Amino acid sequence: MQTFSDLVSVLMVFVWLAGDPVSPLSPICDLRVLDHFVREARDSEVIMRGCRGGCGVTKSYFVPLTSVNFAVWEQTDVQGQAEEVQTGLSLLVQALGAARSTVSSSPLASALDNNISNMHSLGQILHSVHLQGKSAALPDDSSPAGIQTQEVSTLPELLQVQSSFLRGKVRLLLSAAPACQKQNG
Repeated sequence: MQTFSDLVSVLMVFVWLAGDPVSPLSPICDLRVLDHFVREARDSEVIMRGCRGGCGVTKSYFVPLTSVNFAVWEQTDVQGQAEEVQTGLSLLVQALGAARSTVSSSPLASALDNNISNMHSLGQILHSVHLQGKSAALPDDSSPAGIQTQEVSTLPELLQVQSSFLRGKVRLLLSAAPACQKQNG
């Protein structure tokens, strides 16, 4: 049932973008979809910062590093970049899901559910442009071996990392996706 919900979310974004005839790209390669997800993560972060009760998060979560060493990134093949992004998305989904289970406030829970859905949608977008990386099973309570992570302990921190990860590594990967480059040429 979650897959159907994710598909509906992606389709809603596509319909939203269909009203703008300026873009020559198909919605799957249109970075405005990603911008929409970034705005939603930022909006959720603002909601979380204003939370006074029922905000949850009683433990730390491991999330992907958001900094990009451009020299290393450019030397990494597209498949390696895709795997790094897919693993980062998995870490974010895992952390958001665990944080969601600690939240009792309905608006906050809804915002987290939306962010989780957006992360799943991005995974589907990567798959559709043939950038699905292999993401290993990730442990719940510790930093996964071989993956560069950072630790956060508040929802605003978690959502800030999500927003930065989307603006950084996900944007770099999608903007250079071979399937999207063909449409530009």
